[in-house]
Amino acid sequence: MSTLRGTELRTQNRFETTRLESFDDGWDSPELSELPVIQTEFLPDHSKSILSKNDSPDLGFSYSINAYRGCEHGCAYCYARPSHEYLGMNAGIDFETKIMVKHDAPELLREAFDRASWKPTLVVMSGNTDCYQPAERKFGITRKVLEVFLEYRNPIGIITKNALILRDKDILAEMARLNLVQVFLSVTTLDRDLARKLEPRTSTPERRLLALKSLTEAGVLTGVMIGPVIPGLNDEEIPRILEAASNAGARSAGYNMVRLPFAVRPIFEAWLTKNVPLEAGKIMKRIQMVRDGGMNDPNFGSRMRGTGGYAEYIKELFYKTRKRLGMNQAETQLTTEHFRRRGELTLFDER
Repeated sequence: MSTLRGTELRTQNRFETTRLESFDDGWDSPELSELPVIQTEFLPDHSKSILSKNDSPDLGFSYSINAYRGCEHGCAYCYARPSHEYLGMNAGIDFETKIMVKHDAPELLREAFDRASWKPTLVVMSGNTDCYQPAERKFGITRKVLEVFLEYRNPIGIITKNALILRDKDILAEMARLNLVQVFLSVTTLDRDLARKLEPRTSTPERRLLALKSLTEAGVLTGVMIGPVIPGLNDEEIPRILEAASNAGARSAGYNMVRLPFAVRPIFEAWLTKNVPLEAGKIMKRIQMVRDGGMNDPNFGSRMRGTGGYAEYIKELFYKTRKRLGMNQAETQLTTEHFRRRGELTLFDER
């Protein structure tokens, strides 16, 4: 696995009143430059519930589930980074190296599905951090959660940047036969070198496309998510990404515009300065062009797509290419008709 990190910054937690700063005390210690690579810590998450209710009109689902908090993928632009500040950690290196693990997720999900108040509906995984991040190889929580979805016959949508999803192709194929699952692979760039810098611990673009192809061949409904579009960095790749995904069998496609809330902005700016210094200024200006002069937009409706002429150009480029490729021609509607609670059988099971 890559030893790269998305950031080395220990950003200030906006909820903390104490600020720590480094200070040169005059001791020139050569061993300080030889400190070991920061290792990932896995910490137990003792959440008492597992389903998060969504009230955003921008999203096409009401509930999401996250097996982990924090994400080792290390994407410099990740909008979820500030969520780690609610845990008393920082949105920079802590977000990538201190991963909260929800060991009780499968049983918490069973408890939620068994409640009489639960009405079967689409649940999306992951709404915040990637369910197939490297931690999943060690803990296997996502697979256990999928087994619960299959057991109860509740539909699920999955978004991931990791080809590790192929490990669970057997479960996904069985769910697909019941029309219970749709999988989106998130592809930000087809440039292998750029992907390694921008998303250091994700799967390569080639592996993601192969995962799309393999899942499609297994009967799973698949799509591609260009997330995020970063004006001046990857927007020109939109047609190539859509064509590659279509060739791999993806029937649907979506995109979202980059936004840099709170501590994400300095992390992404530092990434630009380090990795694409000659283009950094142009990229930041173009982000401002689609964010009404700012770097973030929290408003429903505009936060996912941006505003202004450049945002309209990106929108037209995406939709015209998608139409040309024949993607999103039929609306995908997963079913809830097979839902059952523990101890229940359906007619489908008796056939």
